[in-house]
Amino acid sequence: MWRDPGTWIALGISALFIVVGFAMHRVFTKILKQGAPAPDATDKAASHEQ
Repeated sequence: MWRDPGTWIALGISALFIVVGFAMHRVFTKILKQGAPAPDATDKAASHEQ
């Protein structure tokens, strides 16, 4: 089983998904902890033009 290349490919892809998921979790929690920026005058003017 451990000599089969398909096993190593599946393990590598699984590990890659875990690492990417962990990185995305860190990025999302960092963004959510920062909160939304306060709207300034240009944002208010742009929203009324629509």
